[in-house]
Amino acid sequence: MCTGKWAKCTADLLFPLALCCIVANILLFFPNGKVWSTKKITEAIWYLPGIIGGGILVFLPASLIRAVGTEGSCFSNRCGMMLSMVMSGLGVAGTLYCILVSVVGLQDGPLCDTGDGVFIYPFSNQTESYLFKQEIWEVCEQPENVVLWNVVLFSILLGVGTLEAVLSLTQVTNGLVGCLCGTNHHQGPIR
Repeated sequence: MCTGKWAKCTADLLFPLALCCIVANILLFFPNGKVWSTKKITEAIWYLPGIIGGGILVFLPASLIRAVGTEGSCFSNRCGMMLSMVMSGLGVAGTLYCILVSVVGLQDGPLCDTGDGVFIYPFSNQTESYLFKQEIWEVCEQPENVVLWNVVLFSILLGVGTLEAVLSLTQVTNGLVGCLCGTNHHQGPIR
């Protein structure tokens, strides 16, 4: 497969993944599908890992990578491949940000009311992880099902962010090869 086609394929995969990160991050703001005050939302959500890291910082390189992979584009050359390599590095940085914030969100657990009307992080500073002990999730009374909500959505961000990082890293390598060897777009059969 030529470097231009690989770039186009990579970009086509990155677009829906970035959209998935943005949607997952937006859903985190509405625990159990309900609107809560800003002081009752888990802090890690406010760092916007899916919107900034896995979303915008992946959309930007994906747009340029798509242009590099399109035959006849002004970016479909060695210079364009070099730019795609640099922009893919930006995508890697964004996905690493998404991954790290998602890990922190999973580690600390959600902000919730444990029954006394005060919102706290009941699972942070525990010696054992709460992630695999569903019987203790009931300590969070409000918002209802907030632990499951956060675990599922932060896990989606973590998984999709990891996939985006792998794709962005492959495009860094592909961009380097394309910068050194060209994009291999041919106007007709090779003779």
